[in-house]
Amino acid sequence: MQQITSLTSPMKLSNEVQIPGMGFGTFQTPAEVTRKVVLEALEAGYRHIDTAAVYGNETEVGQAVRDSGLNRQDVFVTSKLWNSERGYDKTLAAFDKTMNRLGLDYLDLYLIHWPANRKQFGADAPRINAETWRAFEELYRSGRIKAIGVSNFLPNHLEELLATCQVQPMVDQIEVHPGWPQAEAVRYCHRHNIAVEAWAPLGEAAILSDDVIKAVADKYEHTPAQVCLRWEVQQGIIPLPKSVHQDRIRENTLIFDFELSEDEMDLIGSRRHIGGHCQVPDQVTF
Repeated sequence: MQQITSLTSPMKLSNEVQIPGMGFGTFQTPAEVTRKVVLEALEAGYRHIDTAAVYGNETEVGQAVRDSGLNRQDVFVTSKLWNSERGYDKTLAAFDKTMNRLGLDYLDLYLIHWPANRKQFGADAPRINAETWRAFEELYRSGRIKAIGVSNFLPNHLEELLATCQVQPMVDQIEVHPGWPQAEAVRYCHRHNIAVEAWAPLGEAAILSDDVIKAVADKYEHTPAQVCLRWEVQQGIIPLPKSVHQDRIRENTLIFDFELSEDEMDLIGSRRHIGGHCQVPDQVTF
């Protein structure tokens, strides 16, 4: 299991592409502040920025990357295909729109944002995912994307996709945090050499005020948020914390001067349903 030792230390994907082992998320970051906070994240040392078409801030993310003064190859940029654009032809068109908004020559990682599920599409769901993925494979082979993957795919969705794909997903971005550890999905991905990224890695306020996590944080003289991120990193998971506050953007990077014990890892991992979205991909209808 790969594990990073600094904010910029890379993890190697199955196609040998290197991805910084911690990223900066922009979900629910208003477009009007996105450029500013992404620049602050890059100044704080982040080299991995995560966005999505549905976030409405791809333009501002791309602007920040260009305005940062960093070499393009030194910043890893991810975006995602929204649910309304599934299918081969629509995916290709949606990717062009994403790239136009970003204003970049290539994308480091492109993800299917959510799997088509049987609740919405019945027995046609696997075919829809396969057709969408076929477009991803074409974009990948064209060199316009360095790596391709999925988001919110659980083992059952991955099994169906792996049965038909020619290029295996390199990343699965799922909700992971104390209270929603997704242990089965994490084990499945690692067993199949699929890197796991954690969206909402800090969950919500209930997690950060949980007595167990607060006690561990006090022991190490760190914040509950830092303990959550450290718990994910020690599992070989790539966390994607977000914030619009400069002090917290920097604070979230300071997780490499302590290490949780095995007992503490297990204790934190035993917390259940104490915050976060906790969405089940097979039950969503958006």
